[in-house]
Amino acid sequence: MAWLLAIVLMPWVGVPLYLLLAVRKERSGTPAELLRAGPQGAGEPCTPTDRLLRAYGIAPATTGNRVAFWGTGEEVYRVLVDLIESATRCIRIEMFILHPDPVGRDILERLARRAREGIEVRLLLDAVGSFTTRARFLEPLTAAGGRVAFSGRLWRLLGGRANQRNHRKIVLVDGARALAGGLNLAGEYLGPTPRPDRWRDLAFLLEGPAVADFSAIFRSDWQRAAGERLEVDPVPEFEVAAHGGGATAQVVPSGPDVPDDPHYAALLSAIWASERRFWAVTPYFVPDDALAQALALAARRGVDVQILVPEKSNHRLADLARGTYLREIQRAGGRILLYTRGMVHAKAVVVDEALAILGSCNIDLRSLRLNYEASLFLYEAKDVDAIAAWVGTLRRDCREGVRAPSAFRDALEGAVRTAAPLL
Repeated sequence: MAWLLAIVLMPWVGVPLYLLLAVRKERSGTPAELLRAGPQGAGEPCTPTDRLLRAYGIAPATTGNRVAFWGTGEEVYRVLVDLIESATRCIRIEMFILHPDPVGRDILERLARRAREGIEVRLLLDAVGSFTTRARFLEPLTAAGGRVAFSGRLWRLLGGRANQRNHRKIVLVDGARALAGGLNLAGEYLGPTPRPDRWRDLAFLLEGPAVADFSAIFRSDWQRAAGERLEVDPVPEFEVAAHGGGATAQVVPSGPDVPDDPHYAALLSAIWASERRFWAVTPYFVPDDALAQALALAARRGVDVQILVPEKSNHRLADLARGTYLREIQRAGGRILLYTRGMVHAKAVVVDEALAILGSCNIDLRSLRLNYEASLFLYEAKDVDAIAAWVGTLRRDCREGVRAPSAFRDALEGAVRTAAPLL
């Protein structure tokens, strides 16, 4: 309806914008189609969420995985360096942002050295997120034999996809280990030494059968951007340590290359099904009315609804757009927690003791409806509790509650809310 109004009332503006922005789904092959070739014989669904995602064509949850969580940029930097240095066959990285700063340069130099040593290196960046990353900066890697490609180059804008971003963050080594989460390759996200202005984020290192699903996503994205079809990684042998148990995990891609919206559907379903708690950490909170109403109703029926966002994010418009939603949930009995020690960039959801969601997807309409995203759904209570404990460490540095706005801000927030899908 919004597009029709714009085209009818302002055709000289509405028609060009429609041609640039209106395409939301692709018709080509998708990660979901690749994932359908996965372990369909994995048995009965382990949870209702697993059953729902299978109905959307997402590969079943797998058991026997090992997952470790990293909550500081210094920890993630050490894990990333270890992955790069220990690779024996291939390194495949998909990132929204690679900044040409000291941290980005350090990672690039390590990748170039490994490429010179005979390791296959593939680096996939988003053309908008890495707009300031020039070919000259990447030249050491390409000169060493590595390959670089960009998602969302200018020629794709003419097909109505100017509003799409590849927001996935995946590091794959030898087809056996995957590092993913919310972090990009830049100093504000990670680095060898602490920085007072470093953003709080969350990443995970995954080993086990679920890594194959992240590999499938990368192969599909690489083929779309670079035109090169990569071979399927051999599935490595993997045994979970007896004392540690295994994680039941499900990799969930979403975006223009995935039919329908499985991540959104699973999130909405989880809110309705929650009985004890629904906690969400997100840098940008701009849901649609269905999600906002589900959260408000969950709070009214006694669920511990907590939404943790930065007091001030790095996107002023997103902060304005979230105000009306946060106040609606607060009035219904939900808790709004504002992180006061800088920027929180983590994306995490905890539902009862049955589900935790990590990855690149924010709770905003851009992530849920427009961007290419990848998330990990975890179904074991021990993993859910680990994420809940990490959320607890953030809560100590939060103030609770959003204040009533002035009349001017209320009107401004309402106006910005109408543009929520573009934020």
